[in-house]
Amino acid sequence: MFEYHGWITVRETAADDDDQPRLRQIVDGLRRRIALMDSPYLLDLRWMNGEPFIHLGGFSNHRSPPDVAELFAHVAVVAPGSYGLLHVRDDEEPDHANEVRVLRLVRGQVTRHTERLLSPCVPMVEDPFTG
Repeated sequence: MFEYHGWITVRETAADDDDQPRLRQIVDGLRRRIALMDSPYLLDLRWMNGEPFIHLGGFSNHRSPPDVAELFAHVAVVAPGSYGLLHVRDDEEPDHANEVRVLRLVRGQVTRHTERLLSPCVPMVEDPFTG
């Protein structure tokens, strides 16, 4: 099972200035990339109150395209002022099958962490299998 929920505030730099022309170019490029991902799940880029945001979420039997972790890495490169979180539960990930993992995007870097509020999944989120 592969479940993910996340968001990104897209910014060209961490300075949060009002120079929109370059940011609009970045967002246009991200919009094209997202369109190519062709996700049946939630994958949305929109402007809200003058700021661009990406929201994503999905749930499938196995890890499969779209590669949402790769999207986070791409945003880190093209818009290093961006920040966001991606929570991932992947029961096929070696050494982390019973954890919710968090990808943190900040200042052009993506790092991975264990989400302590939801891990270990059994017994925190689900009861142990007794079958």
